[in-house]
Amino acid sequence: MEVVIAEERTLAELAADAVERLLRTEAAPVLGLATGSSPLRIYDELTSRHTSDGLSFAHAQAFMLDEYVGIADDHPQRYRNVIDAQIAARVDFAPRAVHGPEGSAADLAAASAEYEEAIAEAGGIDLQILGIGTDGHIAFNEPGSSLASRTRVKTLTKQTRLDNARFFDGDVDQVPPLCLTQGLATIMEAKHLVLIATGGAKAEAVHQMIEGPVSAMWPATVLQMHPHVTVLIDDAAASRLQLADYYRHSYANKPDWQHL
Repeated sequence: MEVVIAEERTLAELAADAVERLLRTEAAPVLGLATGSSPLRIYDELTSRHTSDGLSFAHAQAFMLDEYVGIADDHPQRYRNVIDAQIAARVDFAPRAVHGPEGSAADLAAASAEYEEAIAEAGGIDLQILGIGTDGHIAFNEPGSSLASRTRVKTLTKQTRLDNARFFDGDVDQVPPLCLTQGLATIMEAKHLVLIATGGAKAEAVHQMIEGPVSAMWPATVLQMHPHVTVLIDDAAASRLQLADYYRHSYANKPDWQHL
């Protein structure tokens, strides 16, 4: 696990650099897209590079991490609509190249299995963008989630619904209680995981993820078992790390040829 502590703008540029290398070197790249506030600067940076430098997504596919269950197709907080607004409609993805779990499916178990099959048929995800919740969840894998979990229905915790209420006019009752989410084992099959977290509210979750024991109580700790994880955090999110000085020293002495 590589930990990079820097200013938020620099973090977004580093993540965008990794995505750009993938897009420019692979014939059929597959991206994993996360929603929430954490990836917004990354998507803005990628959009800027598309507009200014001709960075193309036309040959790529993308898969979303999760989706609310039972939310109206035209609801602005339906994650498919959020991803469209944040990145998909701002660049040149081909029609139907961006995929998401079908939260309105009549058979959610079948929809989950079909989503797993679609990821596999695409060849797996090359680079997955991730955020982290204040309780350590990634995607919607809440505390207590199996570390071997696959795409499935999950019930959101009260804390997650409270955190997300800001997107629903501050009304937690409007936040759907159920979701479809990629499982932890599904996420772990991506070739490169890039997690971004900023702000002091994420400090304890970041500390547990990087330096705590691997535990279902902090689902993101499973990332310690992945061979290629990049954690991008600002000073506030790094404030609980015991080895923060070492992480800074390690990154400062990284060979020029070695990318994220």
